[in-house]
Amino acid sequence: MNILITSAGRRVSLLQAFQKELKKFVQDGKVYAADANPIQSAACQIADDHFEVPRLDEESYIDYILQECIQRNIKLIIPTIDHELLLLAENKQAFKEKGITVLVSSTDLVQKCRNKKETHKFFESNNISIAKEFKKDDYKLPLFIKPIDGSRSIDTFIIRTKEDLTPYHFENEKLLFLEYLDHDTHDEYTCDLYYDKNHRLRCVVPRKRIEVRDGEVNKGLTCNNSMVTFLRENLAVMDGAVGCITAQCFMNRETQKIYGIELNARFGGGYPLSYLAGANFPKWILEEYFFQKEMEDQFDCWEDNLLMLRYDSEVLVHGFKD
Repeated sequence: MNILITSAGRRVSLLQAFQKELKKFVQDGKVYAADANPIQSAACQIADDHFEVPRLDEESYIDYILQECIQRNIKLIIPTIDHELLLLAENKQAFKEKGITVLVSSTDLVQKCRNKKETHKFFESNNISIAKEFKKDDYKLPLFIKPIDGSRSIDTFIIRTKEDLTPYHFENEKLLFLEYLDHDTHDEYTCDLYYDKNHRLRCVVPRKRIEVRDGEVNKGLTCNNSMVTFLRENLAVMDGAVGCITAQCFMNRETQKIYGIELNARFGGGYPLSYLAGANFPKWILEEYFFQKEMEDQFDCWEDNLLMLRYDSEVLVHGFKD
């Protein structure tokens, strides 16, 4: 009963959580890590073992991972980055035929998550407000600009004056002009949602984003507030969703109105806070997919007002030659 974390990069905390939980069930179980450059991946160095894989845009990517999983008796794959989700979702059946579960949501849901316009439609269809989208010839300042298929806060802009706008903003067809939800009046949350095999919501952990670095939370706080009830009521069932889904939301401090911003069909970079608070997604995944245990509601299992302060640490690789 071995596990694979793909595109492992620097996801050390997530990998260690799976190592810890797997050992409770299977003493000789291993958590592998895969990366295009494993020697420079901290998570690969911490994993029980690791291997190099082709880049995502290479045709051999799926076949290579499939063969590695067969050889290493890997039965469960945990993807971690946006760009691999659709590829793995489209090939879930090939892995299933070999007794391997890829913990990724349906192709349809992944596509909705990857296209921000589709994400907005999804939120609205579930009674969740969204930031207004403007036409590029008819907008209201201030603006927030982001790509339709963006990730990690790349190519995002806060526009306060017309002088902040450049030809690039108008010419790049991927960039969306959106209503700016000011952090002076709104709190920003990333909510870790756990969906069971039947696509039912079993846990919600809102994490207030206090400080962000490179699109990933650096300081965060668990908050058991009205966000939990709101998402529990409006996203109780999400077609195609399995495992960890992250929903990025804003809440107006005065009115408590909640806006849906983004949806990601994967573990978020700040999930370790939810895990340490008691929302044990790795354990539930193992119970569901290795031991066929039926999942129950876990809405009250985690610690409220738990503050996470992240810092850089070191992983040393001896004898490395560049």
